[in-house]
Amino acid sequence: MTANDTRGKQRSEFCHGAMGSLSKRNYGLPAVADSPIVSQSAMLLPVFKDLVKRPWRIALEELKRSGGMSVSELARKTGSSYMAVKTHCEALTRAGYLLRTRLPRAGIGRPEIFYSLALKADALFPQVGVDFTLELLDSIRLMHGESAPEKLLFQHFQKQLASMDPHHANDSSTADKAVKLAAHREKLGGTSRCECDPGQPVRIVELHNPLQRVFEHYPRAIAMELRMFEQWFGSRVVRQEHPGVREAPPTVVFEIP
Repeated sequence: MTANDTRGKQRSEFCHGAMGSLSKRNYGLPAVADSPIVSQSAMLLPVFKDLVKRPWRIALEELKRSGGMSVSELARKTGSSYMAVKTHCEALTRAGYLLRTRLPRAGIGRPEIFYSLALKADALFPQVGVDFTLELLDSIRLMHGESAPEKLLFQHFQKQLASMDPHHANDSSTADKAVKLAAHREKLGGTSRCECDPGQPVRIVELHNPLQRVFEHYPRAIAMELRMFEQWFGSRVVRQEHPGVREAPPTVVFEIP
């Protein structure tokens, strides 16, 4: 395949994606692609590489490499039409992943539209994650003794509790406290929901906890988290863990009698 054939194929994919995004009006990320796409120079996290439409991924990765481009520059770089590029970039801008500005031209003419990545787009690219955290905890254990990682984890949960203003929680009902705690856990990347059925104990059901892999290596941290729950509610909390289906993580239920 020649260079012209490659650019033509990329342009066709970019333009085809533009028509698809307009017809479905699906401007949020991630958008489900027809099939997984693999790029030789992919920069996005693997999960987004598989889910985000190819034209959007091309635009995001080129803007990441360059720090920002005008529509005409991005069109030349990708071998796509001006309108196809602009359509996709406008969709990503509405979704909050790009910033749109206008730059004056060197010569005569209207200012040119310029796109760059917004702060929200950082989450699409690899970041330091759980593996790095586990490596740090293991290094701390080797340097400062077996109990050092657990001391750090204990401080982590105490800081979480302090950030939720436990004194204010004293004026709230158990159900109100559960709603506030579940919302706080959601902000930290978890998946939590409250169940406050009449005549039944209040429950917080968690389907995802960002610390799950840390718990697997440091199981005593589970008791520290439970202690944080009990301090928040000011009463005993019962924790139940139910195995997930096949490869799914466990479901954890916190019940406040």
